[in-house]
Amino acid sequence: MKIISWNVAGLRACIDKGFYKYIREAQPDILCIQETKVSYSYADFYLPGYKAYYNCADKPGYSGTLTATKLNHLSAKSGTFDDIHNHEGRLLTVEFDDFYVINCYTPNSQSELIRLPYRLQFEEALRNHCSAFMKIKPIILCGDLNVSYKWEDLARPETNQFSAGFSKEEREEFGKLLGIGLTDAYRYLYPDEVGAYSYWSYRTKARERNVGWRLDYFMIDNRIANRIVDVKMRKDILGSDHCPIELELF
Repeated sequence: MKIISWNVAGLRACIDKGFYKYIREAQPDILCIQETKVSYSYADFYLPGYKAYYNCADKPGYSGTLTATKLNHLSAKSGTFDDIHNHEGRLLTVEFDDFYVINCYTPNSQSELIRLPYRLQFEEALRNHCSAFMKIKPIILCGDLNVSYKWEDLARPETNQFSAGFSKEEREEFGKLLGIGLTDAYRYLYPDEVGAYSYWSYRTKARERNVGWRLDYFMIDNRIANRIVDVKMRKDILGSDHCPIELELF
């Protein structure tokens, strides 16, 4: 089984840069997209055999998630249980026979961490959401979680300790997420790997120099972590300032 997660930084723009070609070649069973930036009026996913679900932000051209699957599934839910977090299209939960897939686009804390208080509220709601579904069956949480947890997860940790994505508070929240019974799938396989990033700023040709951040994750319920076969950061796939990440399970 293959699951792909990708922050496309605007679905329409990414389509113009080869999105469908990559998906047709990769043939994921489940596809989780973040930052679609589309409205429900544009909610058309043109890949035969897939059923797509959208969660669009109230604000036009902002945020948004999309989950598409060609597998048999039981239900789909948009958002969290707390309505305060359901206006930016950041969460989609799809139920399959033996697990849930939760597609998440965590809020960026922004410059000078001005949105950190809201982000911390969202993080608590996300943990509660995941915990509730974990009481029913295992979960796979994936998406742009907007944090580099370890120093090995970004190219320049020394100069980014107070930056959005690497603040002490954000890393502590990630630790709490692990604490509910989740495993970082990439670190499960490659605990000491450095230079494996999923985001590069467009400025100063950061991607070419691999000055990046690992912001995108597959978080696997501990009960099914032994099903992880591989996790790949597809740096070779262009179209966004993030690259797709691919999870293989048996």
